[in-house]
Amino acid sequence: MKTSKIPSLRRPARLMLGTLLIAGAGMFTLTAAEAAPGGHHGGGPGHEMRGDGLGGGMGGGMGGRGLERMLDSVNATAEQRTQIQAIAQAARADMKTQHDAGRALRQQERQLFAQPTVDARAAETLRQQKMALHEQASKRMLQVKLEISRVLTPEQRKAMADRMAQRSAMMERHRAERGALEGARRN
Repeated sequence: MKTSKIPSLRRPARLMLGTLLIAGAGMFTLTAAEAAPGGHHGGGPGHEMRGDGLGGGMGGGMGGRGLERMLDSVNATAEQRTQIQAIAQAARADMKTQHDAGRALRQQERQLFAQPTVDARAAETLRQQKMALHEQASKRMLQVKLEISRVLTPEQRKAMADRMAQRSAMMERHRAERGALEGARRN
């Protein structure tokens, strides 16, 4: 049964990582605009993190078709593609280590809460370890975004930010439509 669940988790993880890369690249435009005199002062888009201390499956999907589509959408040169793919490959390796560490912490947590008496101090220690892992993942993803931002031109970052805004609006519409459908089913 475990083997059937693992592949089903990898695809969503890859999709989320592709989305994170694209969202992060969109953030670069805002960062550049904020640095400019009289620039934008709003917050940049963040990325969703799972409550277990790891970014949504960051161990597996920084690359593939999602990355290729992102690079296509900004008309990346062959040199840019090579550099960004190398950045993503290095990040994949780092995030796999983090993913494995998070899995071990979740296993420890399951064991802890399966005991007849739960040790509150041990639970707090695990929570702190998960938060530290989350912080490491967050820092690594920011590093990836900054590295990619240095490879792309300001125009490419702007194009990516515009595309992300369109995708975000589309996702909000879909979310609203799903909410309306679920509300209608309940009635």
